[in-house]
Amino acid sequence: MRFLFLITVAVVLANPARGQTCTCESNFEWVKKTFEENDAGFQYIIDKKGQAAYNIHNQLMLEKVKTAKTLTECIGLLYEWLTFFRSGHIGIEQLINDAPASQNVSQTTNAAVHETWKVDIPKFEEYITIKKESDYEGVWQINDYKVGIQKDGMNYIGFIITADVDGWREPGLVKLKIEHDGDKLISTFFMRDHSPVKSGEPEFIGNNHLQIGQQTLKRLMPVFPDDPLVENYFKSMLSREPYLEELNATTLYLRIPSFDHNEKQAIDNVISVNKEKILKTENLIIDLRNNGGGSDECFTKLLPFLYTNPIRTVWVEFLSTELNNQRFLDFATTEEYDFDDETRKWMKESYEKLQSRVGEFVNLFGDDVSITQYDTVFVFPKNIGIIINDGNASTTEQFLLAAKQSKKVKLFGTTTFGALDISNMHTIDSPCNEFRLHYCLSRSMRIPDMTIDDIGLQPDYYLDKTIPQYKWVEFVNEILNK
Repeated sequence: MRFLFLITVAVVLANPARGQTCTCESNFEWVKKTFEENDAGFQYIIDKKGQAAYNIHNQLMLEKVKTAKTLTECIGLLYEWLTFFRSGHIGIEQLINDAPASQNVSQTTNAAVHETWKVDIPKFEEYITIKKESDYEGVWQINDYKVGIQKDGMNYIGFIITADVDGWREPGLVKLKIEHDGDKLISTFFMRDHSPVKSGEPEFIGNNHLQIGQQTLKRLMPVFPDDPLVENYFKSMLSREPYLEELNATTLYLRIPSFDHNEKQAIDNVISVNKEKILKTENLIIDLRNNGGGSDECFTKLLPFLYTNPIRTVWVEFLSTELNNQRFLDFATTEEYDFDDETRKWMKESYEKLQSRVGEFVNLFGDDVSITQYDTVFVFPKNIGIIINDGNASTTEQFLLAAKQSKKVKLFGTTTFGALDISNMHTIDSPCNEFRLHYCLSRSMRIPDMTIDDIGLQPDYYLDKTIPQYKWVEFVNEILNK
């Protein structure tokens, strides 16, 4: 049942303090106290950075918090406070509900004040259909948004044409901006919750795709001829489902966009259907780019194909507090969690063990390290190249730690995100039910000897910026076939 504790689990606890008045300052004090008392990585970072640095951080953040005028601004500052500890496995999620407005923090949402671009959309689309040159202007698709980008002097405005997302259905809402800042171009992309994310100059990949930070736009009008490698790249990057295809007689390509627990069956099916093909082909490329993690159970059927020698996995310890331990009791006793009797029994025993050691870190698994062994080392695949980037975190990094122990495997790409040492995310609603705090329950027993958080895992083959991302598969294919 290891998968229960090496995945991101969100369990929402109801907060009984509904109806009270909350300010940004009181919210800050609540987040600070809750995190200090319950997050498994808190003391580790204090020991690492020092109490003095933490005191200074708190004072600076409190001064900012006192100036917050909206809930959205406050939430941004609360998240900024959290980043003192790590960049992953933390979060502040704004809730939209009927909670009463606080005295000093407005409940006005971003959507209510979001900028609108005045444009005659039919005329704009008519103009775009006759456009001959490839630039930012056009009609673009990004997930559930159809966006127009129109030039505005020296800058560009991206506006909603249609959207299947609440809060974004009004045509003309500004979804992105591309603006000059001195001699540079900067981009601003407005997320689903209308919060702005700034990045550098947009990057064209081929003629019909545009990368703005972590967002990928596909051109709908006008469409220009493009390199087949670009089309294949975006087929893989935009796919939400795992798939396997043959690159040539000696190499297979397996794309796994996510290890989310909902994708386990799809991943297992792709592997099962293609098992014989995999075992008869010399090389295998596994493309994990932007796979942010999920559940360890999603990669268990993949490990036998990589296996050459026993795989060692270092366990985690759980911080025992009354708040944290409640999760185990809920798992054991609440019908909404679909666990079998054996798992519920183990959860109840874990709860009792944790409760007997409140304030301590507790290893619930007995051993510090588990060792996975298989009966067979397959001849094929002989060479396995795993493509990685900074979009890989959490469970994906756990898979990479296992894969790297195989003599068959080499990692290609760039350094991963680095979010694995402090794990098992937990959530609790704020006293006024305005936002949700995400923090972690466990720390890896690897630290401090082998840390990954905010560092990441290094590739064996660094693919530098002179190799466009759409050529990464071609590059790995050439290396494996030499």
